[in-house]
Parts: sequence; C-alpha cells; structure tokens
Amino acid sequence: MRSIWSGSIGFGLVNIPVKIYSATQDSRLDLDMLDSKGLAHIKFKRVNENTGKEVPWEQIVKGYLYNDEYVVLEDEDFEAASPKKSKIIEIESFVEEVEIDDIYFENPYYLEPGKGGEKAYELLLKSLEKTGKVGLSRFVLRTQEHLSVIRPRENYLLLQQLRFEEEIRSPEELTLPSQVTINKKELDMAVELIKQYSAEFDISQYKDEYKAELLKIIKAKASGKKPVIKKMKVVHTKSDDLFEQLKASLTKPTGKKRAS
Repeated sequence: MRSIWSGSIGFGLVNIPVKIYSATQDSRLDLDMLDSKGLAHIKFKRVNENTGKEVPWEQIVKGYLYNDEYVVLEDEDFEAASPKKSKIIEIESFVEEVEIDDIYFENPYYLEPGKGGEKAYELLLKSLEKTGKVGLSRFVLRTQEHLSVIRPRENYLLLQQLRFEEEIRSPEELTLPSQVTINKKELDMAVELIKQYSAEFDISQYKDEYKAELLKIIKAKASGKKPVIKKMKVVHTKSDDLFEQLKASLTKPTGKKRAS
C-alpha cells in the first residue's frame, strides 16, 4: 500500500508519528468510453474556454471566484490556512462511538505508526480499547479539513472520516406519509416476517453479484454469443393486499438461518 498522508496524532502533549493509508479500494469494472463508430477511445482535454486551446497541467492553477474576480491560490496558501492541521491530527475530545449518528460516517483509513512512535501508538490503542472511547479530531487532507474519529479495530487504529453537520441535507423536503393507519394484524405479520428473515450479520456472505453477472455478459459477447436478457416487471403491493402479501411471504422458504 502507498500512504496518502504522513504527520502526527496529537494525544495530549504526546505526538505520535503516523502514516495514513486508504482502507478501501474500488471493485467496479474498469469501463472505457468509446466512439460507437470504430470503437476509438474518447479522450478528455483541459481546454481554455476563451481560446479553445488545450492547457497543460503545469499551467493550471486553482482559483476562487470572489466579488466577480478570481483569486488564485498557491500550495502554500492552503497550508497557511491551518499549518498545524496539515501536519497533526489533533484529538480534541474523547466520546462514546454510539453517540455518533451513522449518517456522519464516511471514508475509513488505516493508521500506521511512524518510526519511533510504536509505543505511543500502542498506548493510545490500548487506552481506547479499555475506555470504550474514540478520539474526535480534525485534520487537513488534500486542501480540505476533515472531521474524524480515531478508534481501535482489532490490533490497529482506524481513522474514520466524518461529515460535518452542514454537509447533511435536511429531510424536511421529503414527502412522507402523514395519515396512514397500520392495523395490529398487519404490524404483527410484518414483525413475524422480520423474525423469519433474521440472521447474524456476516459481510463475507455478500458479494458484488451485479459485477459478476455483467462480466458473464462481457465474456459471452467476446465469444460471439448473444446474452439472454432477463426482463423483470415489478408489481407494487396495493394497500388492500398488504396483509395477504405478508402472509404469503411467511410461507416462502428464505434459505437463511433464523436467529435464536
């Protein structure tokens, strides 16, 4: 793996040298954009909208439109905005992880101790395990400030990026049911259906089936075969049929072990 950030974790007066590694990887099929006539690759160019000429990377700068004029920002400007957060993941407080709503959780990253920081790293790991707390922190990555928690996972520290409250859109614009009556027998039947489908969570049992099926189609087309298209029409359940549909669902085998 290749680290994407190096600096320190600020833990009180202790600075722990660390490196950050992305904990996730893209598993999607790598599809190219082609011209349907001749199947030539489609290329994207960085073009000056005034001259129409292509602009080389070394000539491109970042700017912010302020009062109808662009202010150009250099690399040192981003670091000057918060030099400490560019180098240190400062733990500001320790909180219970269960107090953080799941909607705020975003990208996970692995934390690796730097040279000389092994003992302090292990101390923070063991302390978090013993207290059941996570370290709430802020740092700058790729010219942007991120809120995050540092938490123990197995035998290492995981940095979980969080969304700021301002990034969460309000649900007030949703059109939700306001005058719907659910009778007891429907609720009881739905609860029974949930119990029948209940099982212990095991992420290893879930694979990207869509990608696998798409790959089968690609291989079939590559060998000159015409893939069979599976057509499906979804019939929505009417309110009057709800109880009968739930009842029928309970009679179907689920293929899953029921939780005890």
